[in-house]
Amino acid sequence: MHDHRRLGRELGLFDTDPLIGSGLPYWLPDGAAVRHALEEYIREAERRAGYRHVYSPVLGKRELYEISGHWSHYSDDMFPPMDLGGEQVVLRPSLCPHHALIFRSRSRSYRELPLRMAELGGMYRSELSGVLGGLTRVRAIQLNDAHIFCTLEQVADEAGAALEMIRRAYRALGISPARYRLSLPGPGGKYVAAPELWRRSTELLTEVLDRSGLPYEAAEGEAAFYGPKIDIQVADGAGRESTLSTVQVDFHQPERFGLHYIGADGAKHRPVMVHRSIIGSVERAVAHLIEHHGGAFPAWLAPVQVAVLPVSDAELPNAAALAEHCADLGLRAEVAGPEHGSLGARVRQARLVPYHAVIGAREAAAGHVALRLRDGRRPEGLPAAEALARIRALVESHATDLWDTEAGAGADAGTGGRIGLTAG
Repeated sequence: MHDHRRLGRELGLFDTDPLIGSGLPYWLPDGAAVRHALEEYIREAERRAGYRHVYSPVLGKRELYEISGHWSHYSDDMFPPMDLGGEQVVLRPSLCPHHALIFRSRSRSYRELPLRMAELGGMYRSELSGVLGGLTRVRAIQLNDAHIFCTLEQVADEAGAALEMIRRAYRALGISPARYRLSLPGPGGKYVAAPELWRRSTELLTEVLDRSGLPYEAAEGEAAFYGPKIDIQVADGAGRESTLSTVQVDFHQPERFGLHYIGADGAKHRPVMVHRSIIGSVERAVAHLIEHHGGAFPAWLAPVQVAVLPVSDAELPNAAALAEHCADLGLRAEVAGPEHGSLGARVRQARLVPYHAVIGAREAAAGHVALRLRDGRRPEGLPAAEALARIRALVESHATDLWDTEAGAGADAGTGGRIGLTAG
């Protein structure tokens, strides 16, 4: 069983320092590369699905969270207010109040709906020291969040489309959900007292799950304070579950913030707010990916995608040229020369890198590379341009397989033709 805390440090992905504080990890270059690739994947998937991205502040006045209901239902998990110029401001525990205000910032028409608003933004939770651990429970969270403002008739389709986005993302990440959970209120919880709104939102989410054909279980006591939600659960090697992705239906905050749109009849109508997160917390997502893949990430996520391995010092200029072409193609490559040991030792050191490009005297003379895949396969020797084009195509498609044996000979299109493996 892989422990992401141990692996994350061994692989140089992230670390912590007592001077920064508990639950506040920092990202090292390789970990930052994984995080950046993941964030860019999510942003592009959202753009393709019609989302518009925004930025909002990580601070808000206490009054904002009193209106949203966070202060009365969630304040135990929030950091204390800070006095600032006679006002109290709070590190936000959620992005939804800010997005509600962005929606409210101008008049909206029914023609704009559904309005899909997304943000990869920071939020903060005052977690107790005893529950903090690696990247899974942190105090500063980068959340993949989105809110869809729509009519009642659009809710089921929008929530269903969000579930499909989650399924596609899991395929690209090479992971599987442990189960789908319909999270409902339970006895003793701090929930908004609005029985009719709870009934309507529960019925909608149940309809979405039934239409999707996904198996799911209902669980009491797991709802958000303002409404029920669909939670997509993942499990670690020991079978411990955590929530990675969510879809929620919210009638509460549109009412609290007085949100409205102008309908076809010229009258004001209240929108419904669908909360949706494809990968949830970036920190928790990366923790799960580290443990699931043991550091051998899918090629598009790998910190280093191509390890360039010259056989001798004579091929170092050729290796540098190949790494430069990788960079031109958007591939992350590093050269590991003979100063790092024998070729066999360097292959072992790069065991988690998806592609090993070996360059000996024969390859250098012919402008070829000898590819070795992380899984042990060795495709036939290829011109460097074709090899890199095929790798780039797999990376850009977010494939989980390392090689496409059906790729044609014209794979070097767009790479500038034959790559001359010489310096400069």
